Amino acid sequence: MAPDSSLPLAGRYQLLESLGMGGMALVYRALDINLQREVAIKLLRDDLIHDPAFLDRFLQEARSAANLSHPNIVTIFDYGHHGEDYFIVMEYVPGTDLKTLIRRMQRLPVGQALDLMAQIAEGVGYAHRAGLVHCDLKPQNILVTADGRAKITDFGISRALAAIQPGERSEVVWGSPQYFAPEQAAGFAPSTASDVYSLGVILFEMLTGRLPFTSPDPERLAELHLHAPPPSPRSFNPDIPPALELIVLKVLSKEPAARYRTADQLARVLRTFQQSIAPAQSVAVSDGDLAGGDLPAAHLPIQSPLTPLARVDWLAVLLGLVAFLAIMGLIPLWLYACLLYPQCPLN
Repeated sequence: MAPDSSLPLAGRYQLLESLGMGGMALVYRALDINLQREVAIKLLRDDLIHDPAFLDRFLQEARSAANLSHPNIVTIFDYGHHGEDYFIVMEYVPGTDLKTLIRRMQRLPVGQALDLMAQIAEGVGYAHRAGLVHCDLKPQNILVTADGRAKITDFGISRALAAIQPGERSEVVWGSPQYFAPEQAAGFAPSTASDVYSLGVILFEMLTGRLPFTSPDPERLAELHLHAPPPSPRSFNPDIPPALELIVLKVLSKEPAARYRTADQLARVLRTFQQSIAPAQSVAVSDGDLAGGDLPAAHLPIQSPLTPLARVDWLAVLLGLVAFLAIMGLIPLWLYACLLYPQCPLN
């Protein structure tokens, strides 16, 4: 049952409207009365309040993300409980989640997909450097603001790298079957390369509008991640450059060692690829895409590198021309001076 919105939560947070529901919590837009700012409140579902495992996960999400400060990660402000209501207070991000964006646009233009994925990879890379593996990366856990900023949320099943033992296995596999890595599907402990695989699935979906592997049966889906080669992204979207397809397929490699080992590496590769594409073109957004005001105001253009003509050093050219004219002017003067003397060889 939802809390009474007429009473401030913990005497401080006034619930304003429901934003949605996840597998573990309800999310509300709220007002922090003390600081007079909008926040998002995540409330643990009533049916999970008395489950110690979910309480631990809820607290873990707050603690894990609270230590992360990055422009592409949702900021955590507070954690507490009001009676039996356990809640996390976080940055309010107006916009939509990436899954909704993909469904509305069917597939994203290459430039926009590259920019969003580079941002996401930079945020995940920061978490990796802080010693955390997200373990549940999917478009539903990525928010996109109206100005095209990506924000990662939901660190509920994240793992500390220092706590992961080599060869560790588990009978219970946490995460989303459509997006987790083959080693996670096999029950092995996740790694930074596991997050990279999930990013590859998300990038595939952004570029093509579909997942690389689909099945209504979770066990069959796990088998596909473990053994089936991913389909060619260009077979669904011929606008994808061949070099970008190779990046996507590398990230979707079955063996963790064959992928980029961290999200930072993937981010650098994508940024470099962005700069290599020319010419830069903006893609217009239709009024339908902007309905509700929760989509980016414009697709982001890819910045093309400078053409050779733009890199010409015109000052050097000018100095060279002056030197040339000076030398050419000295030749007639030398000839005139030479002819004035009888010993001149030209006489």
